[in-house]
This record gives sequence, structure tokens and C-alpha cells, in this order.
Amino acid sequence: MKKTLLIYITLSISSSAFCQEKAIDTLKTNEVIVVKPYTPTISDAFKIKDNPETENIAVNKEIISYSDFSAPVASTFTPTKGTAKSIVREPLSKIYENFIAAGIGNYGTPYIEAFLHSSASKSNNFGAKLKHHSSSGGIDDILIEDGYSDSKLNLFYQHFERDYNWEVNGGSELQSYNWYGLSSSNNYDENFITRLDVKQKYLNLFAGGKIAFEDLFFEGGTLEFNRFSDDYGSTETHGFANSNITFPLSDEKLNTEVTIEYLNGTFEKGYNAANELNHSFANAGVHPNLEILRESLAINLGVKLYYSFDLEHNNSKFYYYPNITTSFKLVDEMLIAIAGVTGDLEQNSYKNYVDQNPFVSPTLTILQTDQQYNAYLGAKGKLSSTVHYNITGSYMNEKNKPLFRSNSSLTDGTAPVSNGFEAGNSFTVVYDDIETIRVAAELNIDLTKELSIGGTLEFNDYTTTNELETWNLPSITSTIFSDYQVNKWYIGSDVYFVGDRKELSQPFIGVPTVKTLKSYIDLNFNGGYAFSDRLTAFAKLNNVLSTNYNSYNHFEVQGFQVLTGVIYKFNL
Repeated sequence: MKKTLLIYITLSISSSAFCQEKAIDTLKTNEVIVVKPYTPTISDAFKIKDNPETENIAVNKEIISYSDFSAPVASTFTPTKGTAKSIVREPLSKIYENFIAAGIGNYGTPYIEAFLHSSASKSNNFGAKLKHHSSSGGIDDILIEDGYSDSKLNLFYQHFERDYNWEVNGGSELQSYNWYGLSSSNNYDENFITRLDVKQKYLNLFAGGKIAFEDLFFEGGTLEFNRFSDDYGSTETHGFANSNITFPLSDEKLNTEVTIEYLNGTFEKGYNAANELNHSFANAGVHPNLEILRESLAINLGVKLYYSFDLEHNNSKFYYYPNITTSFKLVDEMLIAIAGVTGDLEQNSYKNYVDQNPFVSPTLTILQTDQQYNAYLGAKGKLSSTVHYNITGSYMNEKNKPLFRSNSSLTDGTAPVSNGFEAGNSFTVVYDDIETIRVAAELNIDLTKELSIGGTLEFNDYTTTNELETWNLPSITSTIFSDYQVNKWYIGSDVYFVGDRKELSQPFIGVPTVKTLKSYIDLNFNGGYAFSDRLTAFAKLNNVLSTNYNSYNHFEVQGFQVLTGVIYKFNL
């Protein structure tokens, strides 16, 4: 700072001397020394203006002009107005609520079936179902008449309300069969064959009703009544009633079924005795079941409780069975694991036996079957959107399981018999305690929208307690079926395979022997063509391979069978 001040003074003096033109210098030169301490200071800050002033530079825009060259072009294009396109839909087939089907086949086989119904208002509906199917017979090498007939009529009335609906029905069924299973190895006398009456008729009168409620804990119930009889004085009365009650428990449901059953029947005589055979049972059951549903899990925890009265022998017994089932989705819908342990008390009856085997003799002993448990494990699901499967394995223990076995012959082919079922051509029912290991598989494939195929396979391994064999029960059964529909045509087929079965052959003279009934394959086709919404022609081809296999011992079936007819639909 000192040096700066000296320089400043020197410059000032020099400037003054320079400005005086030709002045006489009268001052003497002196040296002045200024001593002052250095004191730094901060200079005043200044703010930069936010909008500094700029100098506007005017630029003149250049004017650009354009020009083009036009030449006429010939065009043949003529635009048209756009129009909306609609999808062409095929007209829906009209649905008719009534139909009549009629047909005729070989072996003198007429067939007729009808469903007719109408309603006086939207709240009711009444009508009738009718079906008749018969055959005059004609099986090769049969010594006696082998025809059959089955006719059924069912009348019903239905009533619908907002919160409930109910239905009553009643009708009858008349069946006629022949005990034509005479052994071809016997030398029957011609007079014996002529006098032998092998015809049996069954008549069932039935009535019933049911009621269902909406949004009530009492969901509804059913009532059934049957009066079954035959041409040999046998009678049976069967009544059954059940109701369903549901109680909501938080997120679960407690379903309870209550059942009451009564059975009373009489056979005029035994097979080898003249005494009357009677059976009478009354059963009361309660089946509570807790249903637990989660996203991938479904569990049913239940039990079946019965109190059964054997009125004929004046005793009673309490039965209880597990009723536990579960299913779990392991891989969405592709793999669902299933398992369970169940059991039940099965009330056998004369009518149920006739439905399974119409060639039984009217000399049966009727008992209950105690299915103590049936434990199973399996899997089901979809291999793809068109392939469905179901595989299960089970172990079952049954007491008094019924088996059909041939009656012993009471004639040598010449001595007359009192009844047409006593020539070794009918069946009795025997009971045994049986354990069963079962493996079953089912597969369904929808190849296209028009074609689907599928099949089942079942294998059973039986262990008996008293009987030598499980009479007339095959170890292996299988079914293959297909269904094809296109335009107005439909074609279906099914193939049944039944493995070997065991039967006890009991001749009039000689030692009873175990006989093997050979396995068989039964191939069937059905198809039809719809001429219109109302009229369709159909055809059924049964036992196409024409194998005269034995359904039961000495009971051969009809060979190749053809049944053709038409179905007419209409509204009343």
C-alpha cells in the first residue's frame, strides 16, 4: 500500500508539470514518506441483474417462393360407401318338450318310449313317461321259451313356488322273464320239457314325492313306496324317507341327513322246504357331515349312525360307520389328490335282487349287508383341457355280501318238478364276509368338438371267508366307448369286456363242481340321422360279434341284434 501511494503522488506531480506550458519551476523537490498499517477490507458486493439488457439485432427474413409442375393423370377408381358386415349365424334348433320313439328289431323285438307333459300355468307341470321293450326270443339251441318283456308307466305332477317346489309321482312296472337256462348236457324228456312252465312275472306298484326349499336350513326331503310281487305269491313292501338339514357354522356347513326305512316281505316256500320265508326290517339313520372348503382343499368329516330292528327275529343292533372324504389340488386342475374312509348299512330286498338278476328263484333269504369300511386313495384331474382321468385304489371289508349262485337241480330231466325254477335253471343268494382290493381307472378324451372317446378298467381281488369263490363276480371288467356328432348325424359305440367268473354246478345226481364261465366281449353301435328338428331316425346294433356268451350259467344271450326306429318330437 505504501508503494502504491508513492506511485500515485509521483504521477500527480508529473501530470501537473506537464500541463503548465513553459512555467518556471519554483518548488523544491522534497521526499515525503507516509507510514500507515495495512488493513484489508471486503469490497461491497453487487448483484447481477436477473434480466440483463441485451442489444437487439434485427435480422431480415428471407422470402422463399415455391412452384410446382402439374400434369393430368387418368384414373378409373370410383370410391364406394362402406357398409357394415354382419356375422351369419346358423338358426338354433328348436327345442321340443315331448317325444315318441318307436322301433322294431330282430328276435321279434318291439320298442316304444314316450314322454308327454303339459302345464296349466307357469307354476305347475304334469305328465307321463311310458316305456315298453320286449322280445319273443330265438336263441340258438335253447330247449324252452326264452322271451322277455318290460313295460313301465310313470305319472307325475310338479308344482313350483318362489321359495319351494314339490313333486308327486306314481305308476307301475310289469316284467316277464323265463327261466330258460337248462343245461344242454342233460337229456331232458320231451314230456318233461312240455310240462315245464318257466315263466315268471314281476309287478311293482310305486308312489313317491319330494319337496325342496330355498334359503332354509331344512333343504327338503323325499318319500318312496314300493309294493313288489310275483306270480308265485311272493310280496314285498318297501318304504323309504329322508330329509336334509343344513346348519351354517361360521365359514363351514354342517349337513345332516335323516333316514327312515321299512321293509317287509314273504316267500311262500323255500327251495328245498315247504315252510314260508319272511323278512322284516326297520332302520333309522342319522348322517351328520361337516363340510370344510378352502381354496385348494375340501374336507368332509362325517359319520353314519343306524339303529336297525330285525322285526322277524325280534332283535336290534346299533351300527356306526366313518364318512370322511377329502380332496386337495396339488397342481391346479391337473392333479387332485383324493382319499377317504366310508362305510354303510345296505338294506337288500327282493326287488333289488331281481333288478340285478331276473332269474332268481322266489325262495330267497333276505339279509342286510354291513359294509364296515371302504378306504380309498387316488388322483384325478386333467392332463390337458381335453383329457380327463380318475384313478383310485381301495380296500373294502363287507359282512353278508350277497352272491348269486346256481340252485341245485331237483330233477334228472324226466321226473317232474313242482315249479319251473327247480330244474337247476334258477339262482339263489348266498352271503359271505368278503374283503376286496380294488383298482379302478377312468379316462375321457375330447379329440375334437365332434368326437370324444373314453374307457374304464377295474380289477378286483376277493378274499372269501366261507364260500369257495365269489360266485358270478368277475375279477376284471373294462369298457371302451366313443361318441361322434357332426351336422345331422350321430354315431356311438361301446365295447364291454367281462373276465372269467366262477359258478357252482349242482346236478341232480353227482358231486357239485366249480365251473368257470368264460370271459366275453360285447360290441355295440348306435347312430341316427336328424331329418328335421322334429324327426330323427335311429338304429342300434348290439352284440355285433354275435358271441352267444353266458351272462349266467346256462343263460346264453341273443346273438347279433338290430333295432331301428324313429323319434318324433313335438309340443302340446
